[in-house]
Amino acid sequence: MPNSMPESVSADTSSSSSSSRLWLVTVFLTGGPVFLAMLVYKLESFDPAPIPVHEFTHPPLTAALRNERMLQGSEKVGYGVLKGPEDLLYDAHSKLIYTGCEDGWIKRVTLNDSPADSLVHNWINTGGRPLGIAFANSDPDADRITMIVADAYKGLLKISGNSTVLLTDEAEGKKFKLTDGVDVADDGMIYFTDASYKYYLREYILDIFEGKPNGRLLSFDPVTKETKVLVSDLYFANGVVLSPDQTHLVYCETSMRRCRKFYIKGKNAGRVEKFIETLPGLPDNIRYDGEGHYLIALATEFSTYWDLAYRYPFIRKVSGMVVRYLGMPPMGKSSSGVFIVDLDGKPIAHYYDPEMSLISSAIKIGDHLYCGSVHHRGILHLDVNQHPARAII
Repeated sequence: MPNSMPESVSADTSSSSSSSRLWLVTVFLTGGPVFLAMLVYKLESFDPAPIPVHEFTHPPLTAALRNERMLQGSEKVGYGVLKGPEDLLYDAHSKLIYTGCEDGWIKRVTLNDSPADSLVHNWINTGGRPLGIAFANSDPDADRITMIVADAYKGLLKISGNSTVLLTDEAEGKKFKLTDGVDVADDGMIYFTDASYKYYLREYILDIFEGKPNGRLLSFDPVTKETKVLVSDLYFANGVVLSPDQTHLVYCETSMRRCRKFYIKGKNAGRVEKFIETLPGLPDNIRYDGEGHYLIALATEFSTYWDLAYRYPFIRKVSGMVVRYLGMPPMGKSSSGVFIVDLDGKPIAHYYDPEMSLISSAIKIGDHLYCGSVHHRGILHLDVNQHPARAII
């Protein structure tokens, strides 16, 4: 008579077999995605470099005067009509604000007593994405204005009347990928930035995540047509402005949270100096207000995320992979605003709001502050007389 296995032993064996299969399935379901993620991470070509955080030798700067809720009391100009008004430029003759938008149009804004009633008109479409804008001349007749445009995709443009002319789109054999800030000297020399010769505007965040100095400060001589690199190896070169005495430039390095001087005249010509370091956020454009101050737009605060990402390249690599494969995440609140300093770089006032994000430029007209944004649908207006920055105790 054949031997038979006791029912209890058979049941135990069956239970053990089922547990083993369940364990294998669990390992596969949990370990498989982890292994795949590790493999993708290893094979990903995006390779961020260490950022020189040792240069951040001081805590983020603070200003004695602050308005920490600048959205309270603010109003929108051209809401829904101005899409991504990145840089702002005011013409005192015509009393028009000019701004470049994401649809390629440079638009004129006629201000009214009520900001909501301001009128917006299309002026010139560059066929690209106008960022920095500057006047090459000043004329009471708005139709005779000549403007220089840093177009992210086209390069450096000159607009006069109804004509648009490409001035330059490369330097030292490298094409511009992200022509960004621009200003024009009294002698006609044009100074501008190429934020990155590696990444286009649509992937600008990858340049910051990569942590490599791909930016340049340049000049263009309208007489000789020469394009010259003034400073290379910049960490996302952004806004640029001439000093009131025309002896030097102040330019922004977004990734390094700083602005620096470049002398264009005098015994220091060609020299780079510190202007302001460890800003409380990432600087975008910079403007002179005509009253002894520079207005620096801070696109986002230097948050805990950015602090960790700067210190650990793997965080920036993962963030870059998310952007490359899933696209830019929705832009949340990032305590954006405007940092005001004097001509020596001393902090004067800080207007910001934790509910605000991606302020890219600011100008002051009388007692009114106007802020542009590369992302939002309109210009932010704030009466700084009614809503001033105050001493915080």
